[in-house]
Amino acid sequence: MSTTPTVYVTREIPGSGVERLREQYEVVVWDGTLPPEKTHIESKLRELDAEGLVCMVSDEIDAEVLDASPDLAVVSAFSVGYDHIDVEAAAERDIAVGHTPGVLTETTADLAWTLLMAAARRTVEAYEYVAADEWEAWDPTLLMGADVHDATLGIVGLGSIGFATARRAAGFGMDVLYTGRNPKPEREDELAEIGVDATYVELDALLADSDFVSLHVPLLDETEGLIGEAELRQMSDDAVLVNTARGEIVDTDALDTALEEGWIGRAGLDVTDPEPLPADHDLMRHAPEKLVVTPHIGSSSIDTRSRVAEMAAANVEAGIDGEELPNSALRDAGLE
Repeated sequence: MSTTPTVYVTREIPGSGVERLREQYEVVVWDGTLPPEKTHIESKLRELDAEGLVCMVSDEIDAEVLDASPDLAVVSAFSVGYDHIDVEAAAERDIAVGHTPGVLTETTADLAWTLLMAAARRTVEAYEYVAADEWEAWDPTLLMGADVHDATLGIVGLGSIGFATARRAAGFGMDVLYTGRNPKPEREDELAEIGVDATYVELDALLADSDFVSLHVPLLDETEGLIGEAELRQMSDDAVLVNTARGEIVDTDALDTALEEGWIGRAGLDVTDPEPLPADHDLMRHAPEKLVVTPHIGSSSIDTRSRVAEMAAANVEAGIDGEELPNSALRDAGLE
């Protein structure tokens, strides 16, 4: 009987992460095209008597999963967020939990701007117009969108990704309004050094005064449904809402109504509720005229996803060896 530790990975991951793990452990990877069910993860951990688990943001890792293998030493999230893992239950069981902070920041900020620009300048709609062979001549009123330069960008959550998104506003001569739990004068100073005037305001004022609103808060009890009917009604009727954070932060039904009745101009979403968003969902009737949707690809660049895989592997190695994780979710959550 082999004494080599076993690691279960719930999806094929890019880069050298799995190869690195295979050099030291027995590695089993779920090969399905859809994420495994929670019950399947439980049964595989039990069957393999796994010491390590690499999970995706779509996997629910609760106490039942954590109890499936008595030898489970570490859960390594292939993500920055770890709200899909019951970290308190893991701490109670002395199971380490890792995540991959920092690595997604610039790539996700890039996508926030991609959605912002696509919605503002109606580029997806314009492509479909050409693809449908409707382009007959230059027209002075054709597909008029919104200017981005000299506009006001509202950042909800000036954490690392929110700050990176705000920093990019320098190239467009935009003013930035931001909100969160507290003002961040040190980040205001950093933005001022590159010519961005950033001002802390309450959420109501940000929504009312911003041409573009970009969401960058984590999914917590207090942020679930943060942008609902009341908030959408506070935005201007030509404003653009961008969400690259978590789908549940926006009330989907309220957004559907907002786009239908013209409370806001357009929206760009990389995350949705539900996720995945079915093609026949009511929200999709607005695409592409008022809505641009991408399938949760905020961190999906070759370099970034490869780095995430390396970080996830490093967390597994440390956890199985009983060492401090390079990036511990329990430490960040104040549980160790």
